[in-house]
Amino acid sequence: MDKEKEKETAEFYERLKTELDRSNTWPAEYLFKFIVPSINDNVLKVEDAFNCMGAVIKTTKSKTGKFTSISVDVTMKDAQEIIDKYQELATIKGIVSL
Repeated sequence: MDKEKEKETAEFYERLKTELDRSNTWPAEYLFKFIVPSINDNVLKVEDAFNCMGAVIKTTKSKTGKFTSISVDVTMKDAQEIIDKYQELATIKGIVSL
C-alpha cells in the first residue's frame, strides 16, 4: 500500500472513531454489514471473526449467488474494538464493508 493510501485509511478510521464515540455510550450494540464474494470460505471467515462474541449473524446470497451479504449485530466495548474488527476483516479478498 502506498503512503497516500495508508494516510487516507488512517484518516478514515480516525474520523470513524470520533463519530462512533460521539454517537454511542459504550458498550453499545453495533451493526456490521459486509458483502463478500461467495467463494472459498469467505462467509465462514467473517462468522469466525465474531465467534464467542454473542453476535447475531444473518447471511443472504445475491440473486446470482456470486455474492453474500452478511449482517452482524453484536455488542462492542468501544470504538477501537469496532475499528480493529474492520481492519481484521479487510484482509478478506473482495470484502466490502458498508
